[in-house]
Amino acid sequence: MHPFPSLHHRITHTADATQAVSIGNFDGVHRGHQALLRTLQESGLPTAVLTFEPLPREFFRGTDAPPRLSSLREKVVALLQNKVQNITCLPFNQALANLSAEDFITQILVKRLRCGLLSVGHDFRFGAGRRGDLDMLRRFGREYGFLVKEQPPFLLDGERVSSTGIRIFLQAGKLSQAAAWLGRPYALCGRVVHGDHLGQELGFPTANIPLNRRPVPVKGIFAGRLLSPQGNWVAAISIGLRPTVGGKQMVLEAHCLDADSPDLYGQQVSVELHHKLRDEEKYTDLDTLKAAIDNDVVNTRNFFAEHPQDPE
Repeated sequence: MHPFPSLHHRITHTADATQAVSIGNFDGVHRGHQALLRTLQESGLPTAVLTFEPLPREFFRGTDAPPRLSSLREKVVALLQNKVQNITCLPFNQALANLSAEDFITQILVKRLRCGLLSVGHDFRFGAGRRGDLDMLRRFGREYGFLVKEQPPFLLDGERVSSTGIRIFLQAGKLSQAAAWLGRPYALCGRVVHGDHLGQELGFPTANIPLNRRPVPVKGIFAGRLLSPQGNWVAAISIGLRPTVGGKQMVLEAHCLDADSPDLYGQQVSVELHHKLRDEEKYTDLDTLKAAIDNDVVNTRNFFAEHPQDPE
């Protein structure tokens, strides 16, 4: 997922023309989502997505909610890359949670988004108490003049592609399966900040991206790539707490191989994870940690020598 298209794009708006609309979390914007978005594009109408922040499950479950596949920024980038023209992001709060399914249709779909075509998954539910369903949408569509298309499940090898399934793959270190369902390598985006420069002292300078803003579905040491405005590099990547040095917050550190000390501070970068090398470990001293990182770099080189194009 490339982080550099301009995001000076209205993510809340009132439509000026009839639109083809889809609604959902779009967490990860995976291949099932992409198939749904193609349905919008085939209509010939301007394409629009309605999504929410926080995600409804985060509003209702708080810290018990499963980790996201994508931040709001990452999701917006992926939607724009899939040719969505208008993105409306509603704050999911108690008022929206209490909004009846009927009012959701008339106030949001009809008045705000000027929906001419609505494409949603076969199991789509909405409104207070999840009372709204496809039958209600079709009934209101006949009254207000919008067409409802039911998107069937998107299957790969007989399995339904879902954000939940991708999350399970990532947590199990099965990055190739996750990439197949996403349609691209799993990536995390963020702004590079100054760290404690321990990596540089050990001989492995890193680009540091704090992850305390959200839980992520991956931990460990990975072979991957760092994509930046200055260039793209193969990288050995650590995601975790850095237990050897008593770390307390999740951080992503990417050591770019064969890079001529790029200055990435303050820049938005994307870090792709292609292969999990090992779990994070706590070492007895820094010399042992340095030897482990040395080995990670060797294994990263070996992986990309054997897999120059493939995710895993």
